[in-house]
Amino acid sequence: MKTEIKERLEEVVRLINDSDAVVLDKEIKVKLEKVLALLDDPEKIEMEKRELKSRMEAIVELVNDAIIDLDVDVDYCIPDVINGEGSCDISNNAHILLTYSEDQYTTRTRKVSLGKTALQSSPEDLTQHVLQSIENFKEEADDIRMG
Repeated sequence: MKTEIKERLEEVVRLINDSDAVVLDKEIKVKLEKVLALLDDPEKIEMEKRELKSRMEAIVELVNDAIIDLDVDVDYCIPDVINGEGSCDISNNAHILLTYSEDQYTTRTRKVSLGKTALQSSPEDLTQHVLQSIENFKEEADDIRMG
């Protein structure tokens, strides 16, 4: 719970300190009210964590079912759900690590973020986003290799 409250308070601080954004008092008030609501209802945080975990598990399952390109290795780096084979930096947010080996000497990698904004979409939509990212990644790597 402490980390969730800390993250939300950091959002408020970023809003206040952002010189490029016009921050309305209403925005700050809404975010602070959410923090207070979390303090009043710690069970809500646990429920959100369970929902996030089930959503992540659904995404992993959907992506695994939909992957048809065997040239790109997909490692899931999702804390509390699944961690890749030592290739994941767990301190980062949840992400999928794509690895494409062009030859025995050249390997390209890319992270597909599964951040909070990405998780606001449905698992099916996010799966399509991941599949599109895999396809784009492979095309870019092939373009670089071919010149």
